[in-house]
Amino acid sequence: MAGPLLVVGTVARTHGLAGDVLVALVTNRTERVAPGSELVTDGGRVLRVVTSAPHGGRFRVHFDGVDGIEAATALRGATLRAEAPDGEDELWVHHLVGAEVVDGTGTVRGTVTAVQANPASDLLVLDTGALVPLRFVVDLEPGVRVTVDVPDGLFDLA
Repeated sequence: MAGPLLVVGTVARTHGLAGDVLVALVTNRTERVAPGSELVTDGGRVLRVVTSAPHGGRFRVHFDGVDGIEAATALRGATLRAEAPDGEDELWVHHLVGAEVVDGTGTVRGTVTAVQANPASDLLVLDTGALVPLRFVVDLEPGVRVTVDVPDGLFDLA
């Protein structure tokens, strides 16, 4: 896998005796666990999905070579990652973290340290303490600069 790897889920627990596991996805892209897809653990192990099916808010997944309860138990708690999809017009956390935030006047407002989930709009967390809703992002140079168009006074709150 050549590009940056994004977290797509974790192995929650085993399911049955044949080596199936339950995967809790942290993405809405369920094709990440479609048969044939490949996921990578933090240890660098590549796992190919053989079968998967929705199961109680998670996915029951069988990986190639994970046969039996012992092999499945060894995966418990593993973080699963995959490459970012190409050609998407979406914002990705790895494109935002570390980027400088600039407002419409060209004023540097800080650097993105994290993206915080929020029901109304996910928030850019800046090193200055400011929180900027993602809906105010108007331009992005991945990993370098995020240009925002925010209401007057937003940065006065930090």
